[in-house]
Amino acid sequence: MSELSLTWPWALVGLLVVPLLAAGYRRVLRVQEGRRRQLAAQGLVIPAPRGRWRHLGPALLIAALGVMVLSLTRPVASVAEPRREGTVVLAFDVSNSMAATDVKPSRLEAAKAAARAFVAKQPSSVRIAVVAFGGTGLVTQRPTEDRAAVLAAVARLKPAGDTSLADGILGGLSAIVGKPVKAPGDAEKGTADETPIGYHGGTAIVLLTDGEDTTDAGPAAVAELASAAGVRIEPIGLGTPAGTTIVVDGFSMATALDEAPLRAAAETTGGTYRRASDAASLAAVYDAIELQWTTRTVPHEVTSWVAALAALLLLGGATLSVLRQGRVV
Repeated sequence: MSELSLTWPWALVGLLVVPLLAAGYRRVLRVQEGRRRQLAAQGLVIPAPRGRWRHLGPALLIAALGVMVLSLTRPVASVAEPRREGTVVLAFDVSNSMAATDVKPSRLEAAKAAARAFVAKQPSSVRIAVVAFGGTGLVTQRPTEDRAAVLAAVARLKPAGDTSLADGILGGLSAIVGKPVKAPGDAEKGTADETPIGYHGGTAIVLLTDGEDTTDAGPAAVAELASAAGVRIEPIGLGTPAGTTIVVDGFSMATALDEAPLRAAAETTGGTYRRASDAASLAAVYDAIELQWTTRTVPHEVTSWVAALAALLLLGGATLSVLRQGRVV
């Protein structure tokens, strides 16, 4: 439903001419009636116009003038428009294992390439944040509509360190909430009760990782926290179950995709786990992410529409007047 406001309301003063024109029209009718009586007294009988429709033409002309005056006020209609809205956190695993090349050119670079494609496709109403997590989670870009800032944050990511899936999810929640979110039941960091995070429907954490968790605590507890906050976790598994080897500080290390914790986190929050073997399939995963549709009120100036209505009334009134009496006025 729309609301109407006027940019120049003082122009409504011009509407005072409408009753003056109506009064003038009635005076013309009285003069014509008096003239008919005079002619009838001289034996010249002129039939008086009959029917209520004889006033329609002049009425349309007067109405057209009134609408023209209304258009001078530059009316603005506030219209509710649907738009896709929400927040997406791109949470990148930047541990050493993400340098593995079983996804070309590497797990991390493939994730970054697909993230750039995802950012380019999003409407301006979708805010995007970037989180980098290894042994800890770090918000490198808060939720923003500035696409250049998001792309710059993605470009800076480099692999190093261990992996904590729980801290990756906590980093995503921190980006959404706008303040650090504690792990539930963690005596050192605080508890979930000490850090209420509220409900954040229409948000999602895209967890880009190979699933290899080097900590003792898995992501189950923080996934429950995300679920209670209405945040979906959409894990994307990078790598292959067969795995490969990487060299870290001169040592060879085996690394392989671990899907079990990612599937569990997705199931807990109502998200979907997907495996991505290359950048193209990663892009398809991003396309499947759905955000909520909301409405916002957008002002639109409707002067042209009001002027068009005035022109139609003017044309209709002039046409009727010409057809009935051979002239416009």
